[in-house]
Amino acid sequence: MQPDDPDSFHVYDTTLRDGTQQEGLSLSVGDKIAIARHLDEIGVGFIEGGWPGSNPKDAEFFRRARTELRLDHAVLTAFGATRRARTVAADDTQVAALREAGTDVVCLVAKSDLRHVERALRTTPTENLAMIRDTVAHLHAEGKRVFVDAEHFFDGYRADTDYALEVVRVAAEAGAEVVVLCDTNGGMLPTRIGDVVSAVRDITGARLGIHCHNDTACAVANTLVAVEAGAIHVQGTANGYGERCGNADLFSVVAGLETKLGRRVLPPGRLRELVRVSHAIDEITNSAPDPHRAYVGASAFAHKAGLHASAVKVDPDMYQHIDPAEVGNDMRMLVSELAGRATIELKGRELGLDLSDQREALGRVVDLVKEREAIGYTYEAAEASFELLLRDEVEGAQRFFTLESWRVIVERRPDGQVVSEATVKLVSRGVRHVSTAEGNGPVNALDRALREALEKGYPGLVDLDLVDYKVRILDGRSGTGAVTRVLVGTSDGRDRWDTVGVDENIIAASWEALQDAVTYGLRRQGEESIPK
Repeated sequence: MQPDDPDSFHVYDTTLRDGTQQEGLSLSVGDKIAIARHLDEIGVGFIEGGWPGSNPKDAEFFRRARTELRLDHAVLTAFGATRRARTVAADDTQVAALREAGTDVVCLVAKSDLRHVERALRTTPTENLAMIRDTVAHLHAEGKRVFVDAEHFFDGYRADTDYALEVVRVAAEAGAEVVVLCDTNGGMLPTRIGDVVSAVRDITGARLGIHCHNDTACAVANTLVAVEAGAIHVQGTANGYGERCGNADLFSVVAGLETKLGRRVLPPGRLRELVRVSHAIDEITNSAPDPHRAYVGASAFAHKAGLHASAVKVDPDMYQHIDPAEVGNDMRMLVSELAGRATIELKGRELGLDLSDQREALGRVVDLVKEREAIGYTYEAAEASFELLLRDEVEGAQRFFTLESWRVIVERRPDGQVVSEATVKLVSRGVRHVSTAEGNGPVNALDRALREALEKGYPGLVDLDLVDYKVRILDGRSGTGAVTRVLVGTSDGRDRWDTVGVDENIIAASWEALQDAVTYGLRRQGEESIPK
């Protein structure tokens, strides 16, 4: 795919314009530049930077892009509308903003639904066609490559087929390189999309693109069907960002084109960057990555059922539609009450443990996991705790300290301040330690006291930070006496791990998760443990 070749297949990203219409998503100019660089890294052909005539931020983006944004593969595109009714394109201020954006490519939105022409634009069908013809021809004469987004095309085609087709013809005859058929309301289904795209291609002979929204959860499917029906230009957004239910997820689209339809639409090797770029863009937009996203999600190739694991052990392809490495992902085995010996063996392999000849140990671990999950533990959400459990059974329990006791006091002082104080007594490397610490809550105080007791012997603890803490009541019928599950997230600045504790007492459950977190962290640092 060469974006400077008019006859090539186009992968067109609209994250920086259509994607920003997602509720709660707001990007600075610096954010947009950073996202554009990531999109260029995977090799998309076109990056729609925004609408320079609509707001100061987009105008600034195009101004800064001229000096700050160096693209190795993609072509930056400016988005805008056709001229206003009863004016001339050369004199229209919005069209002028498109000329001045400094891009070689312009994408124009044009009405193709007769009802929108009359009710939204409040003009005549004839004038709308003149607006399209005049604007496309003017920009084309100015040396711009022009794409036209035929807004609400599929609804317009259903309401007045002849007029929708005329919009496509006029745009193409005026010099539009591609006319993009837009499912703006996202209400189409794949069979209908395919029929319409095929018919429009045969009747008009125009080069067609496709732009789908996800209101029926069919945006990616509709895009792929449109390509099979003759579309040579696909539009979408990173991670499916967009208004209402979002746009077609461009990462799923290109993965589907390459792995399912055999179309090489990205430069060689770039498909393997999808997971990394997806997560990097989520980080910039401050969005939590959806683990269930197709291809790039953390759970996209995760296996939980014991039956699945048994098959995957024989041949991973038996329960995976592609090799996860093709898109930069990994297969994961989830440990839960559904696990069997095959699941545990494969999980052990992930952790560097060969358990193929340890049938008895596998059986013990399976039974222990089922027993513990029955009372509230969850090991698929706390893989560090599971690794400790597995290594205890296979290698023998190894710990860094022996607990004597812990105690937590919560005091409300006369000035209204509430202070928590924890005392931990333990033995480490033959030395008894008693440590007391205050915190902004009982768990924070307990965490500080534990670290203080161990830091002299294990100075690496200073690098570990508690980054997440979640509590769930497992049996609401018991009220305040219910069993509680605590999940603790810990980081060493590079990686994160999660541990779990369960008890009727929330502090006891928290202690168990904290103890696992510290033990796992010290193991990662290569500290020498002592047999339990």
